[in-house]
Amino acid sequence: MKRITMKDIPTDERPYEKCLKEGPEGLSDAELLSIIIRTGSKEYNSLALAQKILALNYPKEGILGLLHLSMPELMSVKGIGAVKGAQLLCVGELSRRIWKRTALSQGTNFCRPLDIVNYFVEDMRHKEQELVYIALLNTKGSLIRDIMISQGTVNASAVSPREIFIEAMKYHAVSLVLVHNHPSGDPSPSREDLSFTRRVKEAGDLVGIRLLDHIIIGDNSYISLKERGIL
Repeated sequence: MKRITMKDIPTDERPYEKCLKEGPEGLSDAELLSIIIRTGSKEYNSLALAQKILALNYPKEGILGLLHLSMPELMSVKGIGAVKGAQLLCVGELSRRIWKRTALSQGTNFCRPLDIVNYFVEDMRHKEQELVYIALLNTKGSLIRDIMISQGTVNASAVSPREIFIEAMKYHAVSLVLVHNHPSGDPSPSREDLSFTRRVKEAGDLVGIRLLDHIIIGDNSYISLKERGIL
């Protein structure tokens, strides 16, 4: 089958020309992605490559899949090598950082569990390892800094209260929130989760840095130990 090049596509339907004429908002997800990819391969033009990348997570994710695709997954598409793969990973990371900065600029309230979940969810959804973050807060309950303090196996993560409060004191936090994911998708707290929460709370009470909540993120669900009355 003859490879369809960009020159074979009518001028007003080519992504670059369409962008110049209508602006980026007039482009489809595949067209936007094709401009970032820039060049195609021997088999596919850049638009066809973009469509194949989006299809990796279709229909569940689509363009959101860029936030979760790994380098091996991207390079499984014929025509995507290390350079194009790195470009796409950087697009995903840039989008994630813009999302988080936007959430902060809109006044994310780190005393409300759903706001906290919305801030962290794209960092943690679909991860195959358990990640533990802390959100360090000032006297007004605003975020000073968020820090990933542990990256564990598929079902366990090793972190001590000592590590948490070293970071908290370094940044002069007055309170903090624990956030971690369950790769299984079920956010129900385990016995270890509850024990860990108690140890962190007790350590925080000793040093004067209050643990406000421990939130566990699953697949399109979460549990706040504060909301459950556990904390």
